[in-house]
Amino acid sequence: MESSTIDKCAACGKEGGDSLKACTACHMVKYCNRECQIAHRKQHKKECKKRAAELYDEKLFTKIEHEECPICMMPLPLQNNQSVFMSCCGKTICNGCIFAMKMGEGKDICPFCRMPPPSSESDEEEMKRIQKLIDNKNAEAFHQLAGYYAEGGINGLPQDWVKANELYLKGGQLGCAGGYFNLGNSYYHGRGVQMDKKKAKEYYELSAMNGYIHARHNLGVSEWEAGNYDRAVKHFLLSVRAGNDDSLENVKHIFKHGKNRAITKNEYANTLRAYQKIKDEMKSDERDKAAASGMFSNV
Repeated sequence: MESSTIDKCAACGKEGGDSLKACTACHMVKYCNRECQIAHRKQHKKECKKRAAELYDEKLFTKIEHEECPICMMPLPLQNNQSVFMSCCGKTICNGCIFAMKMGEGKDICPFCRMPPPSSESDEEEMKRIQKLIDNKNAEAFHQLAGYYAEGGINGLPQDWVKANELYLKGGQLGCAGGYFNLGNSYYHGRGVQMDKKKAKEYYELSAMNGYIHARHNLGVSEWEAGNYDRAVKHFLLSVRAGNDDSLENVKHIFKHGKNRAITKNEYANTLRAYQKIKDEMKSDERDKAAASGMFSNV
């Protein structure tokens, strides 16, 4: 590996202190200017590529904490139908807190900002709220509007996958992991774009690095199908520890029957404990009551 000393230009050896610029890919060396970087490229390329890949994997396989409900501060459920995006304030709130508000105060208002829902007779108010959030760069609002175009027929909007994908991308760029995930799905299935599983994987990785657990599971499947068993298992284990049921079934199967990559007994036991822990953290009486009420059956 090249020297870790980066207080002088790797090409000409000139000491430059703060004036030197680090290689943006590997951060191992610094240069005076672009000319020095170009001159040193052939010598540096191999180590740079190796270190850049290591840095990328460190980020990719880092555990990301769950997003929390802004009311109860508990981890949001992984199932989309167990929480609701509020177009009034742009917050995603668990069904339990919405149910508690309706039952406790007898009011159909947002538990966070206390605004009433848009009129059920008109789509215009809902769209105005979404547009206001979009104007304020709310990442989840871009994702929500993208879903309307993907589904079609919601709030008077036609189905338009091209528009949906544009909005998914923008949402992802602003920090919405679900936006990157759904854009990955579009590339995987060829919805509004040419089918491209390599590009789908790239967006799943961006989504996973931003904490979207379903993207982590999809990456595990993708790596397993490609024969990259160690990488697949890393993804599955992280996904299970975050509460993903599909990944749990895969990990159970690999532990019992996996020939290409064994999961140790301790690794398996620790993962199951982490899975149960996060599942317990997602449970509450309010959420159970909300599920039993049938109030959210159409969400």
